[in-house]
Amino acid sequence: MSLKFKHQPIIAPDFLLPRKGTDLSKWAVVACDQFTSSPEYWQELKTYIEDEPSTYRMILPEVYLETMNEKTIKDIQHAMDEYMHDGILESAGLSFMLIERTTNLNNRRLGLMVAIDLEAYDYQEGSKPLIRTTEKTIIERIPPRVKIRKDAPIELSHVMLLMNDDKKHIIERLYEKRSTFKKRYDFVLNMMGGHLRGYQILDTDPIIQELYTLIEDEKDPILFVVGDGNHSLATAKAHWENVKKGLTIKEQDNHPARYAMVEIVNIYDQGLQFEGIHRVLFNVEPDFLIDLFHAVDKDAESWVYTKDVGIEQFFIPKSTADAYEQIQGFIDHYLMHHPKTTIDYIHGDDELIRLCKMHPHAVGIHMPTLEKKDLFPFIQTGKVLPRKSFSMGCATAKRYYLEARKIR
Repeated sequence: MSLKFKHQPIIAPDFLLPRKGTDLSKWAVVACDQFTSSPEYWQELKTYIEDEPSTYRMILPEVYLETMNEKTIKDIQHAMDEYMHDGILESAGLSFMLIERTTNLNNRRLGLMVAIDLEAYDYQEGSKPLIRTTEKTIIERIPPRVKIRKDAPIELSHVMLLMNDDKKHIIERLYEKRSTFKKRYDFVLNMMGGHLRGYQILDTDPIIQELYTLIEDEKDPILFVVGDGNHSLATAKAHWENVKKGLTIKEQDNHPARYAMVEIVNIYDQGLQFEGIHRVLFNVEPDFLIDLFHAVDKDAESWVYTKDVGIEQFFIPKSTADAYEQIQGFIDHYLMHHPKTTIDYIHGDDELIRLCKMHPHAVGIHMPTLEKKDLFPFIQTGKVLPRKSFSMGCATAKRYYLEARKIR
């Protein structure tokens, strides 16, 4: 299919990479929205990094989101300015980056770092842009992130977009030719993150044209859907909407804030594992489980966990989308009427059980896994899943920050 675009939805960004000699095992850290109930993870990471240059100083781990203040934001922006001024970040030129990630479970996942036009993306429900959100965006979660991005000179990214390439003829073929590309990094990730390699690709136009061939429906085109980082991409969009109010139409065309750096991953990549995202609720009333059992359809088997009882059988709707919709709907209603109850979204059965054992009035809800084949057809209908409906691998398999890009 040969669609023509007034503005290219995909461009080659000017990557900023840490200068030669930087300890990359201390520079790269996991996505800020991981280990949100484990401050000890981030403290251990901080101790490991010591005073070395690190992306840790340019992000806000969400475990600390509630304690964020103006000083927090200024410290992040100061670190960005310092790394730019001191030459710790250097321009690598306009290019794509072919990513080879091996997790600590020895799963290999391939990706392609590009930049996308935020005018081709929207997170509003019911919209049908070229690049679509997959989960309901919680608008209240955006302003704190926009505060950080507002005066930031650069962006880091843990956003991963999914493409629907069942023939595996784009990223996989690039990987077969990896020896012809310049290897920019090759190192072991900290905190059991596995291994990361990056190959720089300078000839990007043919790849962009190949990516456009993935669009199947010219009347209702989808290029990518968001796999990880829904709220981070929504933040970039909200920031751009604020910036462009002060620009002329001509100035808007190539303003760096118009674009966002992302990693594209083929949904059919063998190393890409979909997992359910479990719910743990703290300080619940004794009748919570009884009310939950009555709130959902009972077609498929799952389980809940409490410290007193352990694992207890629990039935949920057979459709994964229905299961998330009904359970999250009940939880949202419950939280509105029980202000002392809080929630966290957990990756992995062991982490769910560990947290519940630590908190006597906690309930862990084991959630199902979305089938890969069902995602694009579901999003094509114009619907979105409830927030936190699927995860692409466990927490340690998430994207690590490494590349940066100017947005100002």
